[in-house]
Amino acid sequence: MSREIKGIHVFAMFAFGFSIIIGVNLILATQAIRTFPGLETKNSYVASQSFDARRTAQLALGWDVKAGYVDGALRLEIKDANGPVQPETIEATLGRATNVSQDQSPGFRFDGTAHIAAADLAPGNWNLRMKAIAKDGTLFEQRIPFVVSK
Repeated sequence: MSREIKGIHVFAMFAFGFSIIIGVNLILATQAIRTFPGLETKNSYVASQSFDARRTAQLALGWDVKAGYVDGALRLEIKDANGPVQPETIEATLGRATNVSQDQSPGFRFDGTAHIAAADLAPGNWNLRMKAIAKDGTLFEQRIPFVVSK
């Protein structure tokens, strides 16, 4: 025996379906806002005024930068045409792209070929946001994404 579908049934199906969609969207939006780390820069207009000059100076260094993680050690390689580079200073923040709760500031030591820091990282995507000052005083800034596998 079949039942007749009436207008109220169709309305109930649409209302139920859209309430699921709206509910999921609200949960995802709330999580996105709650875990957003914040602004990258206080005033993007002011930061943009010197961007081209900073980029040109940074590119003139000719540095190739790579980061990786093996056996509890974060490895940061900075090379130029002459080989490994040891900048005057390196400041870095290591963390996830969407959450600041796991951020840490690694203390690098130069071993002759790369900069090494002890770190305990869970599997997944990580970002190393580094600022280094070259021997000539040029500021070098770069975000280096890398993946830690199991």
